[in-house]
Amino acid sequence: MSGKRIMITGGAGFIGSALIRYLIRATGCEVCNLDKLTYAGNLDSLKEVASSPRYRFSQLDICDPVGVARLLAEFRPDAIMHLAAETHVDRSIDSPLAFIQTNVMGTANLLHCATGYWRTLPEAERQAFRFQHISTDEVYGSLGSDGYFTETTPYDPQSPYSAAKAGSDHLVRAWGHTFGLPVLVSNCSNNYGPCQFPEKLIPLVILNALDGKALPIYGRGENVRDWLYVEDHAKALWLINRQGVPGETYNIGGHNERTNLEVVRTICRILDEVRSRGAGSYADLITFVPDRPGHDLRYAIDADKLRRELGWQPEENFDTGIRRTVQWYLDNRWWWEPIRSGKYAGQRLGKGERRA
Repeated sequence: MSGKRIMITGGAGFIGSALIRYLIRATGCEVCNLDKLTYAGNLDSLKEVASSPRYRFSQLDICDPVGVARLLAEFRPDAIMHLAAETHVDRSIDSPLAFIQTNVMGTANLLHCATGYWRTLPEAERQAFRFQHISTDEVYGSLGSDGYFTETTPYDPQSPYSAAKAGSDHLVRAWGHTFGLPVLVSNCSNNYGPCQFPEKLIPLVILNALDGKALPIYGRGENVRDWLYVEDHAKALWLINRQGVPGETYNIGGHNERTNLEVVRTICRILDEVRSRGAGSYADLITFVPDRPGHDLRYAIDADKLRRELGWQPEENFDTGIRRTVQWYLDNRWWWEPIRSGKYAGQRLGKGERRA
């Protein structure tokens, strides 16, 4: 569907920027990127679309009611795709109140402003409008050695991050139920791919390896995650926006379960092939460090509803996606070198030693 006006919150972040790049490249949509530009926001991730006449950027905090209401009235979106959030579990252990402020209060403000805007629309536009909330599988808690998260799995968040995202999920559904706002919710597994801030496991390991630094793995590396290539996620989100049923929730997962140790060893094998150290394997840099507080054992998504009802299938498996990801970081030092030399150099986070 072309010609729609889409407001994306958090569009300078990892998933948001992938979504914007996809929409500008593959659809006729006009996109407004609303982003506060916190430490993880990076407009360089949008370099390839920044000159498009269908793209605009507004530096704005989703907690600002006046600014959000003004931008909605000016841009007049047909849909809001809400990705703005504090997302790193380790940082939520160090500074939990920042996560409550952005993820809970920011979402509540955005919902309030969106509802006021939505009520001003003509009837046909009101019916077509969508408020789409992008969330995480971490709201479901931790799985044992078998089973999968489904859309009906009870919530059991275990970190300040996942608790804040659970709260925002509940707020979105409450606005849909109470005020009639046409809402959509999706919960995704761990994303990876280009332009991911290097505090997260995969880019951290790639860049530490290139620098000859230790590759830290929490505990014994037995924690399991289901990995989803970020471009597959972007395509799923757009499909949900166009064909999803208001009030419904859709789980998005790659069905690519790996332990953290398996992920790190895979990265090391690829780097050994394409960028040899010359003396030994990159795996020699693996270092086991004390686990973070409250580390969930296993996440795994059942995405059957999305496949069955909307026909979505991921295009990348983990083997192909991780190889593409490693190569992207090798080819794009211009993107990550300023981050590693300024905002974040790879230091340990999430020890729980700072006060909230």
